[in-house]
Amino acid sequence: MESFLSDFITFLRVERNLSSNSIEAYKHDIARYLDFLQGDSSVKGVSDITPRHIRQYIRMLFDLHLKPTSIRRNFSVVSSYHNYLLDEELAVTDPSELLEPPRIPEKLPTVLSVQEVEALLDAIELDKSGGLRDKAMVELLYSSGLRVSELVNLKLEHLLANQGLIRIMGKGNKERVIPLGRAAADCLEDYLNNSRPETAQKGRSGGYVFLNHLGRQISRKGVWRIISTLAKSAGIEKQVSPHTLRHSFATHLLEGGADLRAVQEMLGHADISTTQIYTHVDRSYLKEVHRSFHPRW
Repeated sequence: MESFLSDFITFLRVERNLSSNSIEAYKHDIARYLDFLQGDSSVKGVSDITPRHIRQYIRMLFDLHLKPTSIRRNFSVVSSYHNYLLDEELAVTDPSELLEPPRIPEKLPTVLSVQEVEALLDAIELDKSGGLRDKAMVELLYSSGLRVSELVNLKLEHLLANQGLIRIMGKGNKERVIPLGRAAADCLEDYLNNSRPETAQKGRSGGYVFLNHLGRQISRKGVWRIISTLAKSAGIEKQVSPHTLRHSFATHLLEGGADLRAVQEMLGHADISTTQIYTHVDRSYLKEVHRSFHPRW
């Protein structure tokens, strides 16, 4: 069975055009699935795999206390693998075909209020090294709803500042062009003119917009650390990550009456159902306002 794995990975890279991060995740999940099957003496080859084996595998993942979203992703990967084997005539059946994906409880994403976003920005010390960069990053994450991977991979050539736009290469190498808010544009210009040039002289910038103290592309982990530290300095008790600002971007747009399809386009969601989670956040926020301020609650 492992002999088919390299061909499957090639299929994902060439036919599905998945990113390197997605491919690594697929390899990890499939390797764990194949390890599980090797421990079952009833499985000698692909034709021996039945729906029962997949159900047992999913049950094992639950026993390992994986997050529900991770379990559902694992099921999707296993299903894709068996579907590939069937399409390539390497198997005569797909044992995952009639199985339902594991249900996961709907968990609303953490969202900051407008006041909390302002507190986060106020916590940035602009006179310190990296201050202008950090403010530009926070403003950009909140203004445009970027994923942290999109932020760190942003290059100077992607900035269409004179048009108030930025060009983003998202998941699956899908390009989208999104608006750049005035506050974010001003902070970005300040950083590019008054901070980045000096930092870029220290190392190989590679044309990336956001650099670390060595003058190289800042890492995702570095951005996470900066946002987390700022949240603590601002006295925000919620768990705050770069993705929290993306959630807040979408939620605040919908609260302001933005069209769901427009928000989907800006976030780069392939499926609008992914964007619809923010309508639930919006309703939750409205209920909280009602509970807090209505005299008859």
